[in-house]
Amino acid sequence: MLSGVAVAVATSETGYRSSSGAALPVAVTVAGVVGLWAGLLGAAVHASRTRGSGSLAEDYGLRAGAWWDIPAGAAIGLACQYVLVPALYRPFELFDRSLAHQLSRPAHQEAGAAHGPVAVVVLLLFLAVGAPVVEEVFFRGLLLRSLLGRMTVPAAVVASAVLFGLAHFEALQFAGLAVFGAVLAFLAWRTARLAPGIAAHAAFNAAAVLSVVHLHH
Repeated sequence: MLSGVAVAVATSETGYRSSSGAALPVAVTVAGVVGLWAGLLGAAVHASRTRGSGSLAEDYGLRAGAWWDIPAGAAIGLACQYVLVPALYRPFELFDRSLAHQLSRPAHQEAGAAHGPVAVVVLLLFLAVGAPVVEEVFFRGLLLRSLLGRMTVPAAVVASAVLFGLAHFEALQFAGLAVFGAVLAFLAWRTARLAPGIAAHAAFNAAAVLSVVHLHH
């Protein structure tokens, strides 16, 4: 709801019309992300304070870990963006040559209107820094750890990955998002930290944003 309200306000202020098919103004993209953050981070903080220790580091593993957390996580994120997810859809592209274009449409819609270095930096800060932190705290911190207390590790990883994919409301991209979510969930479970997953998520999102920006310039 908060995301919808924020987007509605930003859309009104920018004069954007979804029926035009144009890329979303950066202000609309940022408004939607911030609105979503309020709900996700609010839920994680509330759960930590009422059912946990009150510390996100202790309850969700949001802390610095081994020296390899960031570089290894980033490498995994890039591998998912450029190898794993494309490989997942490759067989289907043989039957539908427009599939690649359809799959990239959300990224183009979110980042295609970023003109100028300031707009690109703002978009990267929100989509490749803020979003990964908030989403990892909620999906691999609160959600995954809650599921691990109720089911086996494989089931919890799959369930959290499916919910992560569904939360993006992109039917065509669901499979790729769910597979990436499973990788992130495995990283969080295996390391008991969110840092590797945050780095992977950040690299995954940054690669998508920069690819779109490069194509539009």
